[in-house]
Amino acid sequence: MARLFYPAAFRGDIVEDLFGIPVSDPYRWLENGDDPRVREWAEAQDRLFRTCRAGWRERRSWADLVDQVSSYGVSEPPLARGPFLFLTEWPRGDEQRRLLVVDAEGNRRVLVDPARIDPSGHTGLHAWWPSREGERVAVQMEVAEQPGSDIVVLDTRTGETVDGPLPRARNTSLAWLPGGDAFYYVSRVPDEDLAPGDTRLHRRVRLHRIGAPDRRDTVVFGGEDAPDHYYGLTISADGRFMAITATAGPAPRNDVYVADLADPEAPRFVRFADGDALGARVLPRFLPDGDLLLVTDHQAPCGRVCVARRPGTGPAARHDTDPAAWRDLVAEDPEAPLDECVVLDDPALARPLLLVARARHGTSTLTLHDLGTGRPLTDLPLPGAGVVSSLRTALPHGRQAWFGYCDATTPPAVYRYDGVTGTVEHEAGATAGRTPEIRSRVVRYRAGDGTEIPLFLFTPAGSPEGPHPTLLYGYGSFGMPMRPWFFPAAAAWVAAGGVYAVACVRGGGEEGQRWHDAGRGPHKHRAIGDFNDAAAWLTGTGVTTRDRLASYGQSAGGLLVVAAAVLRPDLYAAVVAEGPLCDMARYERFGLGRTWTEEFGTASDPGQLPWLLEYSPYHHVTPGTSYPAFLLTGAVTDLQTGEAHVTKMCAALQHATGGDRPILMRRDPGTAHAASPASKERALTADILAFAAEHTGLSPDRHGGTNRSGGRRPVLVNPPEGTYVSGA
Repeated sequence: MARLFYPAAFRGDIVEDLFGIPVSDPYRWLENGDDPRVREWAEAQDRLFRTCRAGWRERRSWADLVDQVSSYGVSEPPLARGPFLFLTEWPRGDEQRRLLVVDAEGNRRVLVDPARIDPSGHTGLHAWWPSREGERVAVQMEVAEQPGSDIVVLDTRTGETVDGPLPRARNTSLAWLPGGDAFYYVSRVPDEDLAPGDTRLHRRVRLHRIGAPDRRDTVVFGGEDAPDHYYGLTISADGRFMAITATAGPAPRNDVYVADLADPEAPRFVRFADGDALGARVLPRFLPDGDLLLVTDHQAPCGRVCVARRPGTGPAARHDTDPAAWRDLVAEDPEAPLDECVVLDDPALARPLLLVARARHGTSTLTLHDLGTGRPLTDLPLPGAGVVSSLRTALPHGRQAWFGYCDATTPPAVYRYDGVTGTVEHEAGATAGRTPEIRSRVVRYRAGDGTEIPLFLFTPAGSPEGPHPTLLYGYGSFGMPMRPWFFPAAAAWVAAGGVYAVACVRGGGEEGQRWHDAGRGPHKHRAIGDFNDAAAWLTGTGVTTRDRLASYGQSAGGLLVVAAAVLRPDLYAAVVAEGPLCDMARYERFGLGRTWTEEFGTASDPGQLPWLLEYSPYHHVTPGTSYPAFLLTGAVTDLQTGEAHVTKMCAALQHATGGDRPILMRRDPGTAHAASPASKERALTADILAFAAEHTGLSPDRHGGTNRSGGRRPVLVNPPEGTYVSGA
């Protein structure tokens, strides 16, 4: 392969002394996206990418295949409020999902259609919160990568706007008071009340009454001492109490505050749980008798469900804040991390019930418990060895629970459990034009320190033994677990005859909070080492070879794959990083980076800076190294991670590489860090797969991946206990 001529990028001589450590930053000038030099350089990179893409012989076949395996229809459980069901649907051919309402007679009606609001497809439905009675619904729309996000209130029966817009409500939480005439929500302080250039979150919890101007909304919680906090809101069924969770960024712990709402304008909050003291997450909800149901990993890294009593009556009554007094309802299972639970307490039930979802060996279980005692009653049947998500029920009291289900070959589907009849029924689901036959299994390999790491393997059913072109995916941050979800990129890759692997590295949540702690902060290097050990295992066991192995990561997963490849470039033929973090010495200055210091550490602390520099990809690029092919993708404006990571890393790799594999940057205007228009998402996926296939030898045409006949019925093979294999 002939070596490319890359657009010239000036290398500066900036070397900062950070606590006695010299930190080089030759491409800092690329951080200013408004600089004409930066725009000219980036446009030259765009032209280079388009030229290279034109040479990918099977890009069109990949685009066809991605379109075939993409899913459409209803993919999330509904919200049941009063006589209405609220659900979303993604019609085939539409750029965004739309909000539907179903009345008591079963009549379906479109309540919000983004295609009518913005035919370009760049405006999407972000969130919606029906009132308890269902007569009104608060709706939030978002335009790709615009910082503002307003709330409007619609009349459910007519679809007319009855209130709003309420501004500055990006990433909000919202809780209605009974009656549907008021709600609490979270919004940012107006820019004019902040210091110039202050981009911190500065959120406040406000009470809004329907019809009142937003400038009169009362601030009931939040202050200058918590500039980067996220707030979650929940209100008891009778509207008497409110609980607020307060989290600094995505920290693995939170405070809980509880207030009596005798005066909704001036609730008096008591700190129920101190996150710093507990070092744990505590997620509350109110039980019908006023007690608090708590989902927590306090003294239970894999999670437990317990109850905090509210002794006494009247406004002076306080919930028990002593964790030693919390009563276990569902104890921790050290081999099955707790995902979520939902209460069913409709009077029609013989007894109040608790439905609990856990993940055992990566696949979900649903168990039913007596709410009063926690005693297990039965396991609910599931369609296969897949993933359960989004448990939902009616408010304020429910007899039914809806949940989502998917697996490697099954697009998201919605099921309904009826607590009176004890039955589970399929209600709706997304469909795909064609899904391949996939064999799914989980193995365990040994990391360098001897720790066993789970690895999901998705292979074509009936395919001969390897080696096969393989795409290795990972994330490994913020305690987010990897599961055998239905993922169009994976389905398309396997349909073309490749192997798709997912490494459950430390830093994720696959094995509970201890797994997260083992790969964050000073231990982030373990996640990267785990990922490289997965690559070595795949090649060492013959699943693939190094010239047939590509890696793929998104956001923090982009950091994982770039850091892994920079430290061990010999392991990979190609690397794809979507919206990655790369300059860890300055990540806090871009996007939401300042809120992520609990996960990665901060460069402003002399004790933590070395953690970041130990693996920061941008600072480990070595001239003369034969690097794998790189595709660094991102939005032109990325409000999450910041676009400078992509530009600076691309320039550094292009300057340094001593090989002939291409280093490319793919920018996308008018998109977001996530949730872009469907056509742009599919185009990005097709480019990613075509790039990875170009450098690993996978061909959808030779394997018949674009056969439109629909193929045979999908098959999923997944040994429940997995397969243990001694590692590389």
